[in-house]
Amino acid sequence: MGDYMENKQIIKDVMEKTSPKRKIFRNALLAFLFGGCICLVGQEFLFLYHDILKLDQDTSKMLMYASVIFLASLATGLGIFDKFGQIAGAGSFLPITGFANSMTSASLESRSEGLVFGILSNMFKLAGTIIVTGVISAFIVSSILYWGNLWLG
Repeated sequence: MGDYMENKQIIKDVMEKTSPKRKIFRNALLAFLFGGCICLVGQEFLFLYHDILKLDQDTSKMLMYASVIFLASLATGLGIFDKFGQIAGAGSFLPITGFANSMTSASLESRSEGLVFGILSNMFKLAGTIIVTGVISAFIVSSILYWGNLWLG
């Protein structure tokens, strides 16, 4: 038992010495700045559609989401999103851009297998868990709100 504990300590010491030091503050700052820039782009699209083109609020929001999803998908297809993600870190994976990136990446990786058995089936393997989690979470939260309002008046 003693040799096991000594080996475990040796491995731990080697790991601490050789592991690269994480730059937590730098990474958090970059994620915040790049994530904020993505949100700024979305806000500018919203401004364009609502204030300049004079579309109603709901239509403007839908077009803004579609524009951001399109840009994220296009950047993924051109190989730009991966390079951007290496610099931006978690800031590049805001829910809407991260989801668009995951769907587009899965589609591109499996395009050689054909449209149905390649692109469509593999695209929703990854997205399926996200969609199911969202639907279940929405059901639970809405049930809590419904029953809470019913019981509390």
